[in-house]
Amino acid sequence: IYKRLYKTYEQVYSKNTGGPTMNVAKSGYRVFSANSSVASTELAKKITERLGVELGKSVVFQESNRETRVDVKESVRGQTIFIIQTIPRDVNTAIMELLVMAYALKTSCAKNIIGVIPYFPYSKQCKMRKRGSIVCKLLASMLAKAGLTHIITMDLHQKEIQGFFSFPVDNLRASPFLIQYIQEEIPDYRNAIIVAKSPAAAKRAQSYAERLRLGLAVIHGEAQCSESDMADGRHSPPCVRNTTGHTGLELPCKQQAPFPGIELPIMMAKEKPPITVVGDVGGRIAIIVDDIIDDVGDFVAAAEILKERGAYKIYIMATHGLLSADAPRLIEESAIDEVVVTNTVPHEVQKLQCPKIKTVDVSMILAEAIRRIHNGESMAYLFRNITVDD
Repeated sequence: IYKRLYKTYEQVYSKNTGGPTMNVAKSGYRVFSANSSVASTELAKKITERLGVELGKSVVFQESNRETRVDVKESVRGQTIFIIQTIPRDVNTAIMELLVMAYALKTSCAKNIIGVIPYFPYSKQCKMRKRGSIVCKLLASMLAKAGLTHIITMDLHQKEIQGFFSFPVDNLRASPFLIQYIQEEIPDYRNAIIVAKSPAAAKRAQSYAERLRLGLAVIHGEAQCSESDMADGRHSPPCVRNTTGHTGLELPCKQQAPFPGIELPIMMAKEKPPITVVGDVGGRIAIIVDDIIDDVGDFVAAAEILKERGAYKIYIMATHGLLSADAPRLIEESAIDEVVVTNTVPHEVQKLQCPKIKTVDVSMILAEAIRRIHNGESMAYLFRNITVDD
């Protein structure tokens, strides 16, 4: 009897409202953009076009006092929500927009809230530096508290960042798209060599070299860290106490050796070796690969070294093209022939300033990830032929 009554109720509800019942709505999903700037919503529009859905109706804006306000214009109760958030140059505003949007959807009774954050901000601050803080861990905790239950991102600066989160993280790779660009857009790429601009980037470069069947070169000798700890108190030696006698006039020592009479071994200071290139780049196309290109000073210096060693063309491949400050001008005036980045970060203004900057669209893999997560399908297909070091 109850089943018949419920079926009759469904038919009457659909006839009167002209729409599906609440149970049908619960099985759906919505895609929202949390960006307030028009330029930052381009990637979200491309993803929704590939999915064949409309972008969710919402308003994100900054009030006169710079507070972020979010207004969701449609019901999200019981639905799976995907928030696409690209990170423009105003990083902190974008983070606040994402947090407020996630919390607004959480309080509107959304079933699952999944953040699509192609470039995860503060990813370089994932290690303890002197008396600093691990800001990336703080941001992960804030996102969980705001209501996110899952994150889709791309090429985290360190893969260990996934351990900061209390919910699943899918770290997609842009390397298949960049490798395809190398094969299709770089003439005579078989005469190229993959270059790591520092020993720390050697594993990523090796992964590219093995899949392209190319050689590998590593630039060694550049400054790995510009931090100086000369004035932070770490070089102050322990106080030497006079153990022969006590005059009564000695001031208390703030820094004492752990055991009187025992001297700690002297730490040898690091000395930066001269810049060298490990590998033969003479008469070849040099392709420098990295995950982020922001301050291009290191890349410009690497390009000059490679030119001196005989490379006749220099390309830079990076996933996230932040290109801050005077990066477009420095690239234009440098020996770099082309900079190829994906559209995880909006950089249309930089492209107008420097025609050497090219863009590879990665909306396809992001849209496929959304589709597979919504349908409960395996994500393994998106990681085929991807190595751990990539």
